[in-house]
Amino acid sequence: MSRRTPRRTLLTAALGVTAGLAAVSPARGADRQRGTAATAVTGGSTISNRSWSSGLDWRTGAARGVRVRDGLRPGIALAEPAGTTDYTDPHTGTTARWEYATWTSPVHTLPTPANEVIASWNAHAPEGTWLQIELRVGYTDGTVSPWYVMGRWAAGDTDIRRTSVDGQGDTKTSVSTDTLAVDAEPAAAGLRIAAYRLRLTLHRRPGTSLSPLVWRVGAMGSNVPDRFTVPASEPGIATGRELTVPRYSQEIHKGQYPEYDNGGEAWCSPTSSQMIIEYWGRKPSSKDLAWVNPAYADPQVCHAARYTFDYQYQGCGNWPFNAAYAATYRDLAGVVTRLDSLTDAETLIAAGIPLITSQSFLPTELTGAGYGTAGHLMTVTGFTADGDVVAGDPASASDAAVRRGYRRRGFENIWLRTKRYNASGKVVGGTGGVCYLYFPARPTFRQLWALRAVGVPC
Repeated sequence: MSRRTPRRTLLTAALGVTAGLAAVSPARGADRQRGTAATAVTGGSTISNRSWSSGLDWRTGAARGVRVRDGLRPGIALAEPAGTTDYTDPHTGTTARWEYATWTSPVHTLPTPANEVIASWNAHAPEGTWLQIELRVGYTDGTVSPWYVMGRWAAGDTDIRRTSVDGQGDTKTSVSTDTLAVDAEPAAAGLRIAAYRLRLTLHRRPGTSLSPLVWRVGAMGSNVPDRFTVPASEPGIATGRELTVPRYSQEIHKGQYPEYDNGGEAWCSPTSSQMIIEYWGRKPSSKDLAWVNPAYADPQVCHAARYTFDYQYQGCGNWPFNAAYAATYRDLAGVVTRLDSLTDAETLIAAGIPLITSQSFLPTELTGAGYGTAGHLMTVTGFTADGDVVAGDPASASDAAVRRGYRRRGFENIWLRTKRYNASGKVVGGTGGVCYLYFPARPTFRQLWALRAVGVPC
């Protein structure tokens, strides 16, 4: 028997295995891999995703007051409340009572211990309902974290203010807006995250039959190595392929709705999200957009900014909030993940799936951009005949100028690296290949193959 088996068995128990879920060894697995919902790991990757989205998945969790809704898109909904709770919204000061029910995932053991975990979810949350998403991790030293709130999320903004939660951490990990990371000293000593479980709390107004409906919840664990440069990839299967994605500029929204992170100057994330949502043939209705000043062009970008805004972060760049916003549109799914290289991006483009990438760079590091940034989102919509990146960059003066061509090597490095020098010469972090993927809830075979090939189970 491996010396690691007892530790993982104890870790599974320590994470809080509830009645009906036994603590088991890795040989059997606390979270056994089943079909398309199981962990997907590409060869040699340190990035792994696990999601719960099938009827079977939902039934493996520990439920208090929720029921499984079967159908083409199975999910969980609040049935009989497990109790009531009073929530004081820190952004409005309003206290209200809510009925709630919970669903807790099985313990999931990561194939490769991680230094970061990012959760994401897809749900319908009508007015009068909202969700809380929590994460608890087990460490490689056999200890366990507290439950961390990874988001209090509502599709709208009339019941609660959508928010991340600051100030969470123990002596080993801490939460930065949407990412749980091992702190520097424990990480340097070799501590990693070995396993996790997720908990959903569904809320509704008391005495009503309202309910959120959650279709998908999951998390991406990764242990991307620290690096200033990354290996170069060679052009591949998407060479010369460009997808027809709408083009929207964030810059034309400067000064509009400054209550949402100072207006369009900071709206790269929702602008990119809206481009990809509309690529899939979805957009807000005229009723949805009635609140927007009719003098503003591209009102759907204003709409996306409002409904991705994180009132604690004071910005629209919360990664899971963007994925959740995309999934409020009919039959769309959204996840936050990392990719290993532009080869992975080509796999997606070849299957007709554009992506949204997060990167930071100096003006000299991305030829043709004409600006530098401490953090920016843009779309990847194709590749030139030479294998360079075709991007939809919202940091453009007009919609017509959004299409950009960026040299492959420069783009790949600024996106995938984890360390960089800022304008002051200080070493700061990079995203390590973070991206958003939005795709049909029932993908085609080719789309399904591509998503699985880059480690996204669906």
